[in-house]
Amino acid sequence: MIHSLFLINTSGDLFLEKHWKSVISRSVCDYFFEAREKAVEPDNVPPVIPTPHHYLITIYREKIFFVSVIQTEVPPLFVIEFLHRVAETFQDYFGECSETTIKDNVVIVYELLEEMLDNGFPLATESNILKELIRPPTILRSMVNTITGSSNVGETLPTGQLSSIPWRRAGVKYTNNEAYFDVVEEIDAILDKSGTTVFAEIQGVIDACVKLSGMPDLTLSFMNPRLLDDVSFHPCVRYKRWESERVISFIPPDGNFQLMSYHISAQNLVAIPIYVKQNISFFETGSSGRLDITVGPKQTMGKTVECLVVTIHMPKVVLSANLNATQGTYNYDPVTKILLWDIGKLNPQKLPNLKGSLSLLSGAPKPEENPSLNIDLKIQQLAISGLKVNRLDMYGEKYKPFKGVKYVTKAGKFQVRT
Repeated sequence: MIHSLFLINTSGDLFLEKHWKSVISRSVCDYFFEAREKAVEPDNVPPVIPTPHHYLITIYREKIFFVSVIQTEVPPLFVIEFLHRVAETFQDYFGECSETTIKDNVVIVYELLEEMLDNGFPLATESNILKELIRPPTILRSMVNTITGSSNVGETLPTGQLSSIPWRRAGVKYTNNEAYFDVVEEIDAILDKSGTTVFAEIQGVIDACVKLSGMPDLTLSFMNPRLLDDVSFHPCVRYKRWESERVISFIPPDGNFQLMSYHISAQNLVAIPIYVKQNISFFETGSSGRLDITVGPKQTMGKTVECLVVTIHMPKVVLSANLNATQGTYNYDPVTKILLWDIGKLNPQKLPNLKGSLSLLSGAPKPEENPSLNIDLKIQQLAISGLKVNRLDMYGEKYKPFKGVKYVTKAGKFQVRT
């Protein structure tokens, strides 16, 4: 399936490569670099890039491009899912998935990639199995390995590999038994100049951190499960039970994992948490323009909007910006032409406003279209879709675990047209 994998940073440096079947020349990445140049943002690079003899399938995670090389036709989503699993494994092992940590742990990275793919086909992708095969790095273990010349590779086969529950290792014991769930929702939305919703959808995930002894059997139920119609589950979930009763029944993996992801596309179910009043105009004469933006809360269910940032990609003729912000700070980069307004926490009593003048290149024609605004935000303790966890029940074990649920709403691709 996958012949080779290349890791490339945002500067275009290829800092790691791994080949499974045969060595493929780095020159195949030239097609990727061409596509990268055409895309304005790293996120806009096409996930599938055809070349005369190969297909390149890519993802962009943590400022790194994972570029896989395929020689035969395979389902692209299968490869994309695997690449995301690789990035998540690095994050699980090293605390973060960055160029620095990958270079610092390059031996373990190659050992992981060797176990995760066998002759180009996925083999062991579950975190629990991998951690028994290749022990995660610690300072003490690194020192011992350096002195003795030993490696992090385990000496015995993982117990879960041979059982009917490969995602959970046997004989798990904890002093404190706890199960925590994070419901994280991202809003993708496009609003027009008048504030009307052109497009809106929610991408949601439920991340779990389960540290329970023995072999617990959990059941998670929701107050309003009918909201969820487009769902994807971890392999541990019993799908038949979900179809018939709309409850999630599962024997959990040990540690951190993504229990499920869901997608809500019905616009009547997507609440827009903020409104934006904006006026950006460029004058025919005088090489100048005006900018006036106000942001306010809309459907936040009484919760506070935090980490609010407005980003505007200005036309190339805009040289500088002389603005005044009533809240937060702004910065205009004359090279990249990006205006960044970092508002922080939204105060409903005193709405943040940014206004002032823009200086344009002398003699240049007026920009044909106004720039759009990209919004980034976070709302704690709120799932914007209205999804709520009802209860978590445990069977098969006699102890009482600590249980907790946290809700977070973020902005995905949230755009306001001017």
